[in-house]
Amino acid sequence: MFRRRTGGRATAISGFALAALVIALDQLSKYWIVQVQGLGAAEGSRIPVLDPWFNLTMVWNRGVSFGLFAADSLWQRALLIAFSLTIAGLLAVWLTKATRAMQAIAFGLIIGGAIGNVIDRVIYGAVADFLDFSGLWFPYVFNVADAAISVGVVALIADLIMNGEDRRA
Repeated sequence: MFRRRTGGRATAISGFALAALVIALDQLSKYWIVQVQGLGAAEGSRIPVLDPWFNLTMVWNRGVSFGLFAADSLWQRALLIAFSLTIAGLLAVWLTKATRAMQAIAFGLIIGGAIGNVIDRVIYGAVADFLDFSGLWFPYVFNVADAAISVGVVALIADLIMNGEDRRA
């Protein structure tokens, strides 16, 4: 049922197009929150949206996912950038060999999210996070790139579970 193979160039192109879309949406949303709304200089500033469930709250994430392993120095940021680009590069190679649509979607989401956050680290020295669902007992503030990475990892796991016995992929 879920084994539909598309394969080849079309699968890779769709994955790379999805990565580009994620990067664009991520960077546009960050530009809007940091520049247009002016929250970049005011960490902790909040725009109520569906208070208390969902708000836009500005947080500069200097670590990896959810602020873990803070990287405050230049060499630590460079290490995170190199690590993220290495992962994105490896996934891009795998994407060129993807044979199923779910693989292409997963790889595209993760690649786009990783590159979106790398762009922030290069421009700002930290990642702009602002999607705040703490009113729904989710304690972390995140961004479009983080969401894409998370959904991509879930899609990759789902693809592995559904197609685990198929080792040709």
